[in-house]
Amino acid sequence: MIDRDFKEANNKMVDYLIEVGTLRSNRIIEAFRNIDRADFVVDRNSIDVYGDYPLGIGNGQTISQPRTVAMMLEMLSPKEGERILDIGSGSGWTTALLAYIVGGSGSVVGVERVKELVEFGSSNLKRYKFKNAKIVEAGDELGIVGDIFDCILVSAAADELPYELIKQLRVGGKLVIPIQSSVFEIIKKEDGSFDANEHYGFAFVPLIY
Repeated sequence: MIDRDFKEANNKMVDYLIEVGTLRSNRIIEAFRNIDRADFVVDRNSIDVYGDYPLGIGNGQTISQPRTVAMMLEMLSPKEGERILDIGSGSGWTTALLAYIVGGSGSVVGVERVKELVEFGSSNLKRYKFKNAKIVEAGDELGIVGDIFDCILVSAAADELPYELIKQLRVGGKLVIPIQSSVFEIIKKEDGSFDANEHYGFAFVPLIY
């Protein structure tokens, strides 16, 4: 639950994201209102907590700009009951938002390469007592090889499309991933190929794997 002292400020951030046309879907808006960004930053009392820009969370990583997170979740279009992979989970904010959206009948696995951030994100996630979400340390290969997900969200920029993630996506499922300075929406087709839609003009920390 959001602390009453922070709820008004969090709601103002959400209202702004709705006003600029970034947040549109009721379930995603509900998630943003119920998952407080302040619970996923280094200093929740900082005046920057609800600013529309990224914030450092240590180890050269950031919690993404609220507008960017909102845009990517709208692109991903997660639904109740889905299984979602959240790569580059960082402080756990996107993992928590997704866990709220998919509900108890769905599940979310956050994957993070930096051990300190696995611990930080997991600790933040525990505030919400989700039974359907966890954050694990990344292995030698990208994602969770051998598993299949309805949606995959990547929050760091790859140099090129990592095809191993397409293999982890169900037919008809969607991958949202930054590649260089664009964000791509990728939908897997029955023959294993995919359709892609590119959105220009973004900046992310690099995807390392």
